[in-house]
Amino acid sequence: MPTNLSADTAIFKRRESVARSYCRGFQAVFTAASGSEFTDSTGRKYIDFLAGCSSLNYGHNDPDMKAALIQHISADGIAHGLDLHTNTKAAFLKAFETHVLAPRGMDHRVMFPGPTGTNAVEAAMKLARKVTGRTNIIAFTNGFHGVSLGAVAATANAYHRGGAGVALGGVTRMPFDGYFGADVDTADYLEKMLSDKSGGIDAPAAIILETVQGEGGLNVARPEWLRRIAAIAKAHGALLIVDDVQAGIGRAGTFFSFEEMGVTPDIVTLAKSVSGFGLPMALVLVRPQHDVFGPAEHNGTFRGNTHAFVTARIAIEKFWADDAFQTRIADKAAMLTRALEDIADMIPGAVLKGRGMMQGVDVGSGAFAAEICARAFENGLIIETSGNEDQVVKVLAPLTTPDKVFARGLTILQSSVQEVCSELKLAAE
Repeated sequence: MPTNLSADTAIFKRRESVARSYCRGFQAVFTAASGSEFTDSTGRKYIDFLAGCSSLNYGHNDPDMKAALIQHISADGIAHGLDLHTNTKAAFLKAFETHVLAPRGMDHRVMFPGPTGTNAVEAAMKLARKVTGRTNIIAFTNGFHGVSLGAVAATANAYHRGGAGVALGGVTRMPFDGYFGADVDTADYLEKMLSDKSGGIDAPAAIILETVQGEGGLNVARPEWLRRIAAIAKAHGALLIVDDVQAGIGRAGTFFSFEEMGVTPDIVTLAKSVSGFGLPMALVLVRPQHDVFGPAEHNGTFRGNTHAFVTARIAIEKFWADDAFQTRIADKAAMLTRALEDIADMIPGAVLKGRGMMQGVDVGSGAFAAEICARAFENGLIIETSGNEDQVVKVLAPLTTPDKVFARGLTILQSSVQEVCSELKLAAE
């Protein structure tokens, strides 16, 4: 087993593009993963509080999904089928209809775009424009919707927008819930701007938002705010798009992040953990009256990843056939909140952010958050940051993490914060 890290990583430095990112903060070569733990080339184990940026909500290599996929491959099951009718697609759609859509009273049709979140957003925005005959999309401060050219126009982050290389148009930016503080209802601002014929905003085709802004700092939309936005969209002839790429599939506490908020979006985008196994897969859920794309008007060679259909069906049947998994998520989220409250108490001015199993602590600066994450990695925990200045230490542990492993990871995080705080205090003295 190789032990020379510099030799192990030389090929990446020599041949991989400098566009690489996550690996820069985690100097190891990983060789295996199971449940909520990684193993590196030296045999060291790390607890995973990143979960493929919420692509592994059910953990690494779930045994039931793995067995089903191996069986499918061993039997010469279809590996690639474009959007042909296949038995695996039928089985997935039936499971999704039975255990996800029908119990929630959702009549949405399922569109398979290219297998990424950003492609799902591209399809959603294009569809809204076709439905309404309008071009403008309203998006929000600190929103993140992907970095392909259409989606990045809706993304707020200046660094990602700067990478487009062209002027980004077709999107009007509005303040998210709480952007001006608790005393300002930004829904009032949006309604005033749209209702005023001299407000200067073109009639929107859609309003797109995340109920919890995953990359923007775990900012949470209040249910009453979201209901106002939905009503405003309807009153002005716009579609409501909820981007559930990161907050969905149980991450915010329920399968869809908006379930208990009193709205039914016109369009929902899903990706990341929808395959259950970390395989590329994305969905666009569309109300029937808006399902107006012509055949292949939005398409991709890898729409409908057949291997992902296999694992996604198992994930739905295993975790969403009843309420037991959702109850376990709530219990784990409460455990997380208590641990993060203790961490916040160590840091003057720190603020808890997020909900469900996408929570974190705003520690006030990106440099401080980076120090905490780096120390956590040294101590055996993989965790990342979020926010407009990367100032939020964000926990995205697999939802299936055993309580003992979860507690151990939280203890590592707490001790890492204590160590960094102590060193900074000593340095200041």
